[in-house]
Amino acid sequence: MSEPLRPRDLARPAEQLAAIPDGGLPPLPHPYEDWPDPGVRPLSDESRARLEHSLDGVVGLKIPRPDSAAAREAYVEQFLAGLDRLLDREANWTFLQPLVLSLENCVKCNTCADACPIYESSGRNEVYRPLLRAETLRRLVHRRRGRLARLFDRFAGNDVAATWETVVRLADLSYRCTLCRRCAQSCAMGVDNGLIAREIRKLFSQELGWAPDELHRDGTVKQLVAGSSTGMNPAGFRDTVEFAQEEIAEQLGMSIEIPVDRQGADILVLHNAGEFLSWPENLQAFAILFDRAGLSWTLSSEIAGYDSVNYGLFYDDVQLARVGHAHAAAARKLGVRKVVIGECGHAHKAAMAVGDRTWLGEDNLPRESCFTLIAQLLREGRIELEPGRNPFPVTLHDPCNVVRSMGIVEPQREVIRAACPRFREMTPHGVDNYCCGGGSGFAVMSSLNFPDWRMAVAGRKKFAQILDAFAPEIDDLETPKYVCAPCSNCKGQIRDLLDHYQAWERARLHYGGLAELVVNALKGVPEGFLDWDEIALAK
Repeated sequence: MSEPLRPRDLARPAEQLAAIPDGGLPPLPHPYEDWPDPGVRPLSDESRARLEHSLDGVVGLKIPRPDSAAAREAYVEQFLAGLDRLLDREANWTFLQPLVLSLENCVKCNTCADACPIYESSGRNEVYRPLLRAETLRRLVHRRRGRLARLFDRFAGNDVAATWETVVRLADLSYRCTLCRRCAQSCAMGVDNGLIAREIRKLFSQELGWAPDELHRDGTVKQLVAGSSTGMNPAGFRDTVEFAQEEIAEQLGMSIEIPVDRQGADILVLHNAGEFLSWPENLQAFAILFDRAGLSWTLSSEIAGYDSVNYGLFYDDVQLARVGHAHAAAARKLGVRKVVIGECGHAHKAAMAVGDRTWLGEDNLPRESCFTLIAQLLREGRIELEPGRNPFPVTLHDPCNVVRSMGIVEPQREVIRAACPRFREMTPHGVDNYCCGGGSGFAVMSSLNFPDWRMAVAGRKKFAQILDAFAPEIDDLETPKYVCAPCSNCKGQIRDLLDHYQAWERARLHYGGLAELVVNALKGVPEGFLDWDEIALAK
């Protein structure tokens, strides 16, 4: 009996690629084989211990458990039909070219593994090696061959059988990656293992209906029905805006209007609705900033028009396009000149970079990042700052989808240097920065052991970066320290990291957005927008 194949055997130590025998993949992770029904009985200590690297894989994806060989075979055929469409020019109208290039050009050097923070933080657990999921798909493609046969002739004899176990394993593997694309940044050949993981997710969602509830049922579906992935309906949105205006008046003594559905405004601002519920100070900061700069702007109360979230980016092209169209429709209805994306990383990419493939025809409105806009306002002298009002140490987290995926690196730094005299960079930073650990929708996943996994594995590198950035003052409990995280998804993950490690109590570490720092230093605005006493009470 041959030894089971290990993922590291996929590397090329010599001239010959290692063959993968049928059934030679590592066994399915727990809890697939013996998971108790949720709510029926609690997990035993032994079962809970086995969850360390499971990511709730099969349970979170709602993968069925067919009770017959025929039923399993039917799912496999459904998967293979989806694989054909994944490689079809008409069906994969979004990412076919980069997918094919990534499938074709990998030389198995495993440089991607050295760049992957999850692989490193897991103690180099093989199940997180980026090449494992990519090479599994690559060899399934070879066996399927089809129209791409010529590209994969060199893999002859090294293919993987499309069995039920392999298909389920591949679905699980696609959710062991935050899609941060740090691997693509490091690859000399430009192979994008993050994209491959995303395309595998898409295959399972669009062909088999396997997708996490947090992204699909409670994400894009709820957003298109209720108006927001948070469940906030238009009436709730209007109440939130009214409350934000009252807070500004009470805290700062300023009368600021937050315009809603203003016809013919120059700008429609799309915020992540998570800001309204969890970080309303971000909404307030943008309102004050744009008011003082004299901009013509508005929010929208249309379905999805007040929530920039587009979780389709992480798992499903159909949902991606539906949500994108809803965003564009809200902008068209108001007749605005352009759309400005607020502090949400994946909303930037969904509406702008990938949006070029979905905001088409009459939907093709100009879109701009809030970071470039604020930097422009600063350069033109439309806002003036008093940086001495931000005397505390500040570091900057770079959201993957803004910085690495779109190249928006300097505008937010231009602003933060002007607003914060004690700004310091993380190491590494910019396009080399580490993911917060909550990317690809992970920050909103909270079932079973997922939060613990995000804290102990996915977010470990980011938390270490934060501690290193504040190393000179880390023991100074009198001085607050501010992690600027200009992305709602990243803020949620960093909030959970700081709470988990009791970072406020132990090191006076706080987090927030960029706009809050700007308004705290904005000339003409009363001092005290960032109220450290209130922050301490909240903790």
